Amino acid sequence: MSKNRKDYTQEFKDSAVKLVTEQGYRISEASRNLGINVSVLGRWKRESGAGNESVASVSTQRKDAVQTELVRLRKENHR
Repeated sequence: MSKNRKDYTQEFKDSAVKLVTEQGYRISEASRNLGINVSVLGRWKRESGAGNESVASVSTQRKDAVQTELVRLRKENHR
């Protein structure tokens, strides 16, 4: 008996990886919601190169964006 392998489109794979890298989902949570195996999503993430970006750098980018918005709002309030 052979197992049937599912073929996923590149668009589906990219969207799944973005759930983890951009929206902050854990791999286990995203894979469960999408109905795919955890190891499959982990492999897609590594293959996309997104695995090289650390959580700290994403956190730093978010902090920078929040800080920029805060400066803009303070200037607006001052006017």
